[in-house]
Amino acid sequence: MDFNIQLLNKQIQKESEFIDDILSELRKVIVGQDIMIRRLLTGLLADGHILLEGVPGLAKTLTVNSIARSINTVFHRIQFTPDLLPADLIGTLIYNQKASSFEVKKGPIFANIILADEINRSPAKVQSALLEAMQERQVTIGDQSYKLEDPFLVLATQNPIEQEGTYPLPEAQVDRFMLKIRVSYPEKDEEMKILELMTGSKPPKEVKAVVSPEQIIKAKEVVRNIYVDEKIHTYVTDIVFATRYPDKYGLPQLKPLIDFGASPRASINLVNAAKANAFLNHRGYVSPEDIHELSADVLRHRIIPSFEAEAEEITVEDMIRNVFDVIPVP
Repeated sequence: MDFNIQLLNKQIQKESEFIDDILSELRKVIVGQDIMIRRLLTGLLADGHILLEGVPGLAKTLTVNSIARSINTVFHRIQFTPDLLPADLIGTLIYNQKASSFEVKKGPIFANIILADEINRSPAKVQSALLEAMQERQVTIGDQSYKLEDPFLVLATQNPIEQEGTYPLPEAQVDRFMLKIRVSYPEKDEEMKILELMTGSKPPKEVKAVVSPEQIIKAKEVVRNIYVDEKIHTYVTDIVFATRYPDKYGLPQLKPLIDFGASPRASINLVNAAKANAFLNHRGYVSPEDIHELSADVLRHRIIPSFEAEAEEITVEDMIRNVFDVIPVP
C-alpha cells in the first residue's frame, strides 16, 4: 500500500503542475485573497458550486473572471435583479416567422463558469432555475433537454449587509453549494499593493490562458482517484454526527444551540473537497489537515443555529471549533 501511495504521489505531482501556472498568472492581477482563489479551484476540481459572501469591492468578480481567462473557458456574469425571469437565465423558444417554427435561444447559463451576482436579489423561481441547472447539469427549454458544458461551475454571491428587498435562499437550496466562503477585507500591506497595481502609471497585466478545459476535465478524474484512508472517513463521519448529536460526543452545551446539524451532503462534500485540496498541494492522499482546513467552508451553511445561539451571539464557526476540540484526530 505504501508503494502504491508513493506511485500515486508521483502521478499527482506531475498532473497538478498546472496549478502553479494558474496561481502565478492570477497573482499578476489579484493581491491576496489566496484562500478565495484556492477554494474556487477546489470547487472546479471537485465539481462543487460555491457561495461567496462578502461586501462589494473585494475582487470577487475579478477573481472569477481571471480564473476563467486562465483556463480559456467561457465565462458569463449574470446580475440577479427582482425583475429577472427564469427564461433570462436558461433561454427560451422564439418564433421564426420565415421558417414558421420555434427556435431555441440559449441563455447565459450555457457557459463553463457562471458568476451569479447577488443571487438573493431574485425571486424563488429564478433561484430554482439556477439550482436545477447546478444539480442536473442540464436545462429544459420547451420539450428538449440540453446538457451543460463541462467543466461547469456556478459561483453565487450574496451581500451580507443589504437585506432589504432580497429573497434569502431556503436552507435546502443553500445545502446544494459545496462551499460557502466568507470573503474578508485585505490586510493593510495588501491594500497598499492593490493601490499600486490599480492606480499606477502602467495598466494592470492581463491574465493569459495557461490551461485548457480538457486538462481540467482530466484533472477532475485524477482527483477522484486520490487516496482516502478509512480513518479519514471515520473522522469526517464523527465531525458531522457531532453537529447532529452533540451530547453523544461530549458536547452537551451545543445541543440547545443547534436546531439542525449538517446533512449527509456535508460528509460527501467534505471528502471530495479534501481530495481537491490535496491535489492543490500536489499530494496523492487526504490528510486530517485537509479536513480541518475545509471544515468551516463546508459546514457553516449546513448547521442551523437555534434562536438561543443567536441570542447569545454564538456563531456556527464557534460551534465548529468546539467540535474539532473534542473529536480525536486520526
